[in-house]
Amino acid sequence: MEDYSIRGIIESVGSGQIRIPAFQRGFVWDSERVAYLMDSIYKGYPFGALMFWRTKEQLKFDRQLGPFALPDPKEDYPVDYVLDGQQRVTSIFGVFQTDYEPIQGEHTDWMDIFFDLGADETAQDNQFIALKPDQVDPGRHFPLRTLFDTTAYRAATEALEGDAIKIVDDLQARFKETKIPVQVTKTEEKETVAIIFERVNRQGVELDTLQLLSAWTWSEDFQLADQFEELSEVLAPFGFQGVGSDTDLLLRCCAAILTGDASPSALMKLNGAEVRKKFDLIKNGVQYAVDYLRNQFSVQKLDNLPYVTQLVPLSVFFAIDGEKEASVSDAQRKVINRWFWRSSFSRRYSSGVLRNLKADIEQMNNLRNDADSSLGGFATNVTSDFFLQHVFRISNVNTKTFLLLLSTKSPRSFISGQKVDLADTLKRANRSEFHHMMPRSFLERSGQKEPIGDSILANFCFLSRADNRKLGGEAPSDYKQKMPTDEAVLESILTSAVANELLWDDNYEAFVKSRAENLAVIARDLCQL
Repeated sequence: MEDYSIRGIIESVGSGQIRIPAFQRGFVWDSERVAYLMDSIYKGYPFGALMFWRTKEQLKFDRQLGPFALPDPKEDYPVDYVLDGQQRVTSIFGVFQTDYEPIQGEHTDWMDIFFDLGADETAQDNQFIALKPDQVDPGRHFPLRTLFDTTAYRAATEALEGDAIKIVDDLQARFKETKIPVQVTKTEEKETVAIIFERVNRQGVELDTLQLLSAWTWSEDFQLADQFEELSEVLAPFGFQGVGSDTDLLLRCCAAILTGDASPSALMKLNGAEVRKKFDLIKNGVQYAVDYLRNQFSVQKLDNLPYVTQLVPLSVFFAIDGEKEASVSDAQRKVINRWFWRSSFSRRYSSGVLRNLKADIEQMNNLRNDADSSLGGFATNVTSDFFLQHVFRISNVNTKTFLLLLSTKSPRSFISGQKVDLADTLKRANRSEFHHMMPRSFLERSGQKEPIGDSILANFCFLSRADNRKLGGEAPSDYKQKMPTDEAVLESILTSAVANELLWDDNYEAFVKSRAENLAVIARDLCQL
């Protein structure tokens, strides 16, 4: 831990030695918040230690300090990048420095901070105020920016008398004597910095890994954030624009494709030139993976996936150079599909995510290269209990898996008998597109709701709100009369919903247990168990 004086902060920032890295967000404090910081310093209240990363490697891209553009650091001098405390450093520098004017158009609400000589000195009330030039009363408002400039301080105190001079002299002394604790991490290893970021992030400080990696990969003609945005635009027509906005997911895909490891430390080991050179691999990997998910599993948007992380190993398989066409053999397709269903039903990415991802990435690479691969070889067990014990919730992993299973049977409308438009239905993927096969109101009237419960997976199917309204809350044997009368069409509807004629008996327990067994058989077949 090192101690910095306020003058030391001003001089180090002004010389370019303390800098704001691009992976930090911009300055967001308003003038009132800055004034409160000054009050805390003046009264000796704790306002937190700063955290610096000291390195001899200057980042290719960093951020200006609030509204102030700063000079480059001296050659061969270490640079201190602010990891935690950017708002405080910017506030301190902006309040007391006298050499820089705010850039026009930047932080136009920035105002100088003044000590209010007329304010009561209480523990709670703020004695500092942000003012525009036309609001300043020289006899009452003393400018803080003069405290560390001898000439300016002398000029500002000329109009003061008696007690006011004593108060201002004491004000200057308090700020000059203030020591600011700074925790300094000295390292040239970016992966170490990544770990620090992760831990700071856990403490509630917002840090952006994309901006960090952008700083290390930046060049005049390559900006990683822009590349991600372009990828999002390409995927948008297919309903996958969410991939582009999920930067954590895309960063994992980058690391997995280029390093074989999707962990945060792997991201920080990436060489900027390598990322730029091989970004086509990443774009192709993600785009072809999305295409595969749509064609093989009817996944129409990112939210349809049981786990968004399933995109990561899949993008590794499809990461190919340039304009090459992706190809999948029948044998590879069977292995990939088995892995997808097993990882979904086993909740593989609910815990041990990085460990499981690394194993799956390695085996996906082996599969792509026609080497021995154990992809999907982990334990999976699907029984009827999966459909009897889990409740239908549209955002739940188990529900998403269940809906994708149902989609493999090409579900049909209960009213028209026509195939459900899966592309449209799953793209919307809201609760109104799925309803109870045995209506809740019927189960309540007939006393069959307990103990099983009416919202288990085994009681749900693809059934639009419009169809559900037409069927009403009647017993299945009654709403059957509103369905197609052609026996072949009726049978195809039941089959596509993984149901049978037990539905018409109005016996809830018998129906859901039978349907759950049939669903489990399909699940085991998909998992090739």
